[in-house]
Amino acid sequence: MKKLLIACLLLALGAPSLKADEGMWLLPYLEKLNIRDMKAKGFKLSAKDIYNLNGDAIKDAIVIFGNGCTGEIVSDRGLLLTNHHCGFDAIQSHSSVEHDYLKNGFWAMSDQEEIPTPGLTVTFIRRISDVSDRILPQLSDTLSEKDREAKVAEIVERIKKETELDNEHQEVEIQDFFGGNQYLMFVKEIFKDVRLVGAPPSSIGKFGGDTDNWMWPRHTGDFSMFRIYADANGEPAEYSESNVPLKTPKFLPISIKGLNEGDYAMIMGFPGSTERYLTQSEVKQRMNAVNQAMIDMRGVRLEVLRKYMDASDKTRIQYASKFAGSSNYWKNSIGMNKAIIDN
Repeated sequence: MKKLLIACLLLALGAPSLKADEGMWLLPYLEKLNIRDMKAKGFKLSAKDIYNLNGDAIKDAIVIFGNGCTGEIVSDRGLLLTNHHCGFDAIQSHSSVEHDYLKNGFWAMSDQEEIPTPGLTVTFIRRISDVSDRILPQLSDTLSEKDREAKVAEIVERIKKETELDNEHQEVEIQDFFGGNQYLMFVKEIFKDVRLVGAPPSSIGKFGGDTDNWMWPRHTGDFSMFRIYADANGEPAEYSESNVPLKTPKFLPISIKGLNEGDYAMIMGFPGSTERYLTQSEVKQRMNAVNQAMIDMRGVRLEVLRKYMDASDKTRIQYASKFAGSSNYWKNSIGMNKAIIDN
């Protein structure tokens, strides 16, 4: 699954165990492929309530936070909820020995106290289109891998230039799926004025001190909050004191009613990628040439970082995000190899 895929993992909550239908569920095809099964499990909305090109839908409340995390709009004033580890870099960038938001947390009590975060973006997917029929017929089985990639790149650039966008803030990205057998076009709109609203202390956000988010079950308060700002016309803009909270027509209301036995739940977001169809030789290469090298190199790097971070609060804060990111992938590689061996 690509970063720009909006996927659904559907879960039917019922005794005695949790049952999940997992997979790469592409939003434009929910009506055709998935909605009947979703309704059978208790879903009460329509496919258009999730993805609708001609009106607001849940899709418009799910965003790409930063370079690939998922965020959810939870108010009509651009308030955004994401993971603590996703906001960790921003929280760290605003921290100092005097104001250690990593250790103590941070909460803005008003719009004026929200902290601008240069370089942080929030991306909305405005529409998704299948452009496979504009690419695949122009490819030949006789092409070498290198020539095929060059041909695809040429066609993709042409499609981008031919695509009409709603405004100057939108851009196009085309990704391949299923080993290059399908191509989807994503029209994105990127907001660049994103401000830190709140985050719990790391004792909650990284409860237990785990190096990753790969463990389950987890008991971590893994969340942070930001707000998206726009210009007076509601369009993306660089940071300015005159910018205002983005008015979002679609957001996810938060319920405090709790869950009942058998309630329907759906997860929707931007997962990374999957390599579940690798051949045996490719799995061995991944284990020995990629994962093991990642484990060895990052292990040494983490030891060096830990030594200096333990000796100085200033250094700890400055390198906290780098350490967290490196340890995350270090443990992921260890877990991948262990899972392959165990199974």
